[in-house]
Amino acid sequence: MPTSSRKRRVKVRRLIRAWVASSPRVIGSSRRSRAQARVAVVVATVGSGTGRSMYWAWPPSRQYVVAPARHFARKPASLDHVQAAALPLAALTAWQALVDTAGVSAGQRVLVHAAAGGVGHLAVQIAKARGAYVIGTASASKHDVLRELGADELIDYRSVDFTEAVSDVDVVLDALGGETAELSLKVLKPGGHLISLPGPDSVPAAADGVYAAWVLVEPDLKGLEAIAALSDQGLLKPLVDTVLPLAQAAKAHEIGEQGRTTGKIVLTVV
Repeated sequence: MPTSSRKRRVKVRRLIRAWVASSPRVIGSSRRSRAQARVAVVVATVGSGTGRSMYWAWPPSRQYVVAPARHFARKPASLDHVQAAALPLAALTAWQALVDTAGVSAGQRVLVHAAAGGVGHLAVQIAKARGAYVIGTASASKHDVLRELGADELIDYRSVDFTEAVSDVDVVLDALGGETAELSLKVLKPGGHLISLPGPDSVPAAADGVYAAWVLVEPDLKGLEAIAALSDQGLLKPLVDTVLPLAQAAKAHEIGEQGRTTGKIVLTVV
């Protein structure tokens, strides 16, 4: 059979969205808000709903921000400011990938690569909250933590080839790209979804009856509200690996680039 006939088709959906600012509100302009503010968590002091603890996903790493009111949601009551700061951007990424794009539902098999990472550990919990059977790849030292978060099956990527350990997967969430994305096509069942986060170039070029998408997170009030609700129900808990002052943002990036963290790195403003 010719090579071309063996190629498998892929439906590539590149979800690139534009952000349009409207009805901006100034957030964090009082002495009180400066004392309470954390990255991605603020107290609004100008505009409607002032005095409430809010959280938002973008832009991160800011002491002050101007953004449309629709980009903000109430901070989960069950989380302190540092925990809440770790939640919105990573959780919204996982939510838009698994829920909005792949439509994860009860009984489906979901594979999360880099399951202990900032997005990965939240994706594990979101998929589990929706009734999925969750499989994660991570180093063995992080398996106990991931089991506590609800992972049903774990693969040590350092010693096990995941393509031989798992099959018939409905959804793969790939935060790594490259060879991992290509190999992930092998474990998907027909009609399955491969959701890639690194960028459009990380979406494989061919798959048989498989949907492949690159997801770029966008502001989403309803998504933030759903995430907060899961958190307050005890179904979504952000893990904080490291807390540093905003002045040490460069160090935070250095730590993150090492790829050894479990959960998120949070910058604080005092």
